[in-house]
Amino acid sequence: MNFTLRDALHEDLDDVLALNEANVPAVGDVGIEKMRWFCEHAHYFRIAVADDRLAAFLIGLRPGTSYESSNYRWFCQNYDDFAYVDRIAVSEHARRFGLASRLYDDFAAAMSEVEIMTCEVNIFPPNPSSMHFHERMGFRQVGTIDYEPGAKAVALMERRL
Repeated sequence: MNFTLRDALHEDLDDVLALNEANVPAVGDVGIEKMRWFCEHAHYFRIAVADDRLAAFLIGLRPGTSYESSNYRWFCQNYDDFAYVDRIAVSEHARRFGLASRLYDDFAAAMSEVEIMTCEVNIFPPNPSSMHFHERMGFRQVGTIDYEPGAKAVALMERRL
């Protein structure tokens, strides 16, 4: 399968939102207004397209953005500079083609002046495939946020670039 990576456009947002929602709880639930905000403010918001269909997307931020995510704010409080992966989702038809790795590599290349990439992975509810993927990509856990003990918690991850 051949994929084309390109910047997300406003006309892509309905499809991006549908893909995001299809991947909840692995990614957080958001509305169209938040997707529009990402389209305007994210340092990186790219999509992968194959056969004129949305295959995947990745949204990344740098410090200094007015984003109110607790996970993002944790990194802002603990790091001077970083490239933060807020969310990534791959559609069912595009899985197992290395697309997530390709998006992460593209994000790292776009943030070439940054030495650390950060993200979070759900540990409650558990997401073992995501944890395995991130560990394979060189991420290591540097913290935890426990939102609802035994119900919602994330592992805060970093990868030295």
